[in-house]
Amino acid sequence: MMASPVPAPPPSSDKVLITVGDQTITYAQFESIIDGLPEQYRAQARGPNRVALANQLVRVLVLAQEGKRRKLDETPAFKTQLMFQQANVLASMAAEQISKSGAPNEADLKAYYDTHKADFEQVKARHILVRMQGSPVPVQPGQKDLSDGEALAKAQELRKRIQGGEDFAAVARSDSDDVGSRPNGGELGSFHKGQMVPAFEQAAFAMKPGDLSEPVKSPFGYHVIQLESKESKSFEDARAELANRMKPEATTKAVEELQKNAKVVMDPDFFAVPAPAPPAPAAKPAQ
Repeated sequence: MMASPVPAPPPSSDKVLITVGDQTITYAQFESIIDGLPEQYRAQARGPNRVALANQLVRVLVLAQEGKRRKLDETPAFKTQLMFQQANVLASMAAEQISKSGAPNEADLKAYYDTHKADFEQVKARHILVRMQGSPVPVQPGQKDLSDGEALAKAQELRKRIQGGEDFAAVARSDSDDVGSRPNGGELGSFHKGQMVPAFEQAAFAMKPGDLSEPVKSPFGYHVIQLESKESKSFEDARAELANRMKPEATTKAVEELQKNAKVVMDPDFFAVPAPAPPAPAAKPAQ
């Protein structure tokens, strides 16, 4: 069995990787450029797309040097765009630093958890679907395309059979129009809020374990739901998710506070909101 090759150590930070004319890019600069890319592109830029990125940088530097030769860097347009680009980069770096330093404290996390407990609930349920006309679920071979009223009546009848002692899973396997869950007796597994259509979700989360719902209408048809369990993440289990949720809010508040305290003046004439146009006069009736 061959041993896995040992990856080569990274070059020194000052090692020159790219030279274009009299301009160079070191390993440290190359890494810094990659760090400025959106996170989803960084791994590729350090791996299979490394040469493509280098070629792109060469193209940029070649064109930039040509721009200098043409003295484009002395134009007002260049100076204005350079000012804005520098401000944009600084703003991104400042926002990132604010986000990292603005981690919510324990009291904030607990307060957020207490007011959003419902977001951390999950339920486990089964269902039986009776499709109706207009449903995106296809009609099963040999079955009638039921009207809304016929579908509701069938769902009510199936519910009565289960209330009368028939096994929910057996009825789902024989009568549900949901071909995905039907082989498993209507089993949907566990789900959080936001994963199901609103009407289904609202009904399921309002139930208690063991409850059997009245028929619930959705765009797919009528559902008869059996709730198997309901659980809620503890504060400790939800801690990481809480922090991720609260960071953007904390960053937004910090930036809003900076804007509020900054001395900002906007020309009132140039940025005035135009008054709405007066309504068109009503047409005179024909004589």
